[in-house]
Amino acid sequence: MLYSRCWKTTKGGDIIYKPKFIYNHIDQHVHTTISHDGKSTMREYLEIAARKNVQEITFTEHYDIYDGVKSDLKTIEINPYWRVYKEATKDAPIKTHFGIEIGLRPECSTEIKSMTHVYDFDFIIGSSHITCGIDISKNNVFFKGKTMQNAYWAYFNDVRKNIDTYEDFDVYGHLDYIVRYGGYGCTEIKYSDYASVLDDILRTLVRKRKGLEINTSGFRYGLNYAHPTTAILQKYYDLGGRIITVGSDAHHVDQLAGNFKEAYRTLAKIGFTSIAVFEYRDPHFIEIKSLKSRAN
Repeated sequence: MLYSRCWKTTKGGDIIYKPKFIYNHIDQHVHTTISHDGKSTMREYLEIAARKNVQEITFTEHYDIYDGVKSDLKTIEINPYWRVYKEATKDAPIKTHFGIEIGLRPECSTEIKSMTHVYDFDFIIGSSHITCGIDISKNNVFFKGKTMQNAYWAYFNDVRKNIDTYEDFDVYGHLDYIVRYGGYGCTEIKYSDYASVLDDILRTLVRKRKGLEINTSGFRYGLNYAHPTTAILQKYYDLGGRIITVGSDAHHVDQLAGNFKEAYRTLAKIGFTSIAVFEYRDPHFIEIKSLKSRAN
């Protein structure tokens, strides 16, 4: 919940904290138990949404293809996901959207493109979880024998290939995801170390009219900022990018709309005045200040 400071004194003399303003959040990156790592059901998110001042949720289950990858995980089936979504949201107290987070891989373009053409998603996040055929969050072998810069260059080059290969996604999720892993002790990407590849990535996103996600899970991973870094967001803005979505990447109800206050502040400092909300794959722009309302 976002609020301005407002302290009140009760008749008994107790000082209490009462918010003067709240923000009605729109969380566009939420995982449920349908995803392999989700801990809460759709209904559980919908039940808690009002208490967290969340007025819209986009469910974005993981869709990763594990062909050729050392993993026990399986690609989810979309039809069962769709049926659960329709049943859980038919009497939803808030607005919901049917989305997907696709782990893009250059070598899996045929299967991924076929899937996205079959289903009517409201919103598609493109992400990089599997790099060079390795799930970097599950298998440290990707980093073995690599310096931090070599590993990060390999990752960003894979991201660049994905963006060159695919058209059918709306925003790129947690662009600097790799910083969480590898054990290098790095907590923030230094833009200048990867400027040429990051510039290419961001220019291509702008040219293709694709957006960036500001993903507040970075705070949960101890990074002290939302993915991606402010420098990356600033460069995207400077290049003309204006399509920004805000997502918590929640896997549990406690994480819904987490740290959105910090995300809004970051966007405002950069110059963004609106966030994009996707419905039927079309972005609708909402001024951040319009989400604020006076508390009761």
